[in-house]
Amino acid sequence: MSDHSVAHGTFVVERTYNHPVAKVWAAWADSELKRQWFGGGADNPPKVFEFRSGGRESSEGTIPNGPTFNFDVVYQDIVPNSRILYNYDMHMDGKKISVSLAAVEFWPEGRQTRLKLTEYGLFLDGLDNVAQRKEGTIGLIDQLGRFLDGQQ
Repeated sequence: MSDHSVAHGTFVVERTYNHPVAKVWAAWADSELKRQWFGGGADNPPKVFEFRSGGRESSEGTIPNGPTFNFDVVYQDIVPNSRILYNYDMHMDGKKISVSLAAVEFWPEGRQTRLKLTEYGLFLDGLDNVAQRKEGTIGLIDQLGRFLDGQQ
């Protein structure tokens, strides 16, 4: 019997932000803005950021006293101010821990924006799971909200 396994999981995270779609969209589409909320920080810009259909994004980050994660994206479809479809691999300390397909959808609701992120993941060899990924994604999406609220 193999020590290798695949666990399947899907989750959805929805938020409404008190900002127009164009502002929320820009936080995903502009590398400088995304770096400020997505976790790269000033000392750790993305290695690659090609925000277009067929483009790539690649970043790396280390948790204090913890592992190093690599996030490697291929953007499959981008419709400005409407949707971002992408697939990505996640590595932890050089080991592939997951392969995912994600959709981020944006809807105007008056002066606000409703965002829905849906992800289908394949979590490998017990190194990650859907509950951990959802928790991490909720943290990022909430961080986006704090970032948007802090902008002028």
